[in-house]
Amino acid sequence: MSASAPVRPRGRVTEAERLPEQSRRRPGRALGAGALLLIGALLLPLSLATVWARSELTDTDRYVATVAPLAANRAVQDAIVHDVTNGVMTHVHLDGLLKAIPRPERAALLKRFTRGLREFVGKQVRQVVTGRAFPAVWTAVHRSAHQALDGTLTASGDAPVTLDLTPILDRVRQQLAGNGLGIDIAHRIPRMGAEVVLLRSPDVPRARLAYRAVRTAAPLLPSAAALCLLAGLLLARRRRRALICAGAGCAATAALLATALALLRARVLEGLPAVVPRSAASAYTDALTGSLRDGVGTVIGAALATAVLAAVGPPAVRVVRRLCAAGAG
Repeated sequence: MSASAPVRPRGRVTEAERLPEQSRRRPGRALGAGALLLIGALLLPLSLATVWARSELTDTDRYVATVAPLAANRAVQDAIVHDVTNGVMTHVHLDGLLKAIPRPERAALLKRFTRGLREFVGKQVRQVVTGRAFPAVWTAVHRSAHQALDGTLTASGDAPVTLDLTPILDRVRQQLAGNGLGIDIAHRIPRMGAEVVLLRSPDVPRARLAYRAVRTAAPLLPSAAALCLLAGLLLARRRRRALICAGAGCAATAALLATALALLRARVLEGLPAVVPRSAASAYTDALTGSLRDGVGTVIGAALATAVLAAVGPPAVRVVRRLCAAGAG
């Protein structure tokens, strides 16, 4: 035994004195690495959500490209046909056309006549909605709506945001003009625009606050998540175990985000008014959140693959390298 080694009665050295000072500090280092990995895993789904929200709220071209396929969606088309037909029929009054009919027979005839006219108008509207020119009209309507939304959220007013359906209604007027029924339906439709309220005035301040928070957080959260995960891996002494934990943690938090999206979707659809078709609202919701759900699925798959490869260890890494080399050759 060296002269510098601590000697105790009976010539024994305690276990704590055998361990170097760096080893006695391992618990603090392990806790720091674990905390960084946990923070990074928690920030990951938040960064995915904020980046998605920022892209959909601020990028008009991206939003238009997202909703463009809905122009050919049958549920959305049915909803448009139903709403536009109802709007047209509210301005068609047939009582004056049946004055020559005896009053006892007038009610039954009016009912049959109204049903037939409604079917005719519905067919004309469907021809517009399924026509070749409709996708361009649909794109123009949503581009205008998104620009209005962006302008409202970046300004200081509280004007409501609406979806202006006037271009669609103009197409319907053209389709109904000269219908050959002897009823000038087109001129009975008012010239005022048809609008659907997307954001009410009382909701504008809250939406603007969320919009600004998203714009601020979207560039920061992904970098913060990546830095926390990288710092946690570098700080950990057992990096293989840390990589397994990081992969599993990221997969778990991304799965929680996927679950939250599913629950939020169900709650939003349940809270819609009864007049809103659920199938059309479901198609619209799925289209808007499609890129986010795809991103969450990619993160879950990549995180699980990382954890599995780290758990298998160096043999798996060598196999992957050989496969890559074979593919490159």
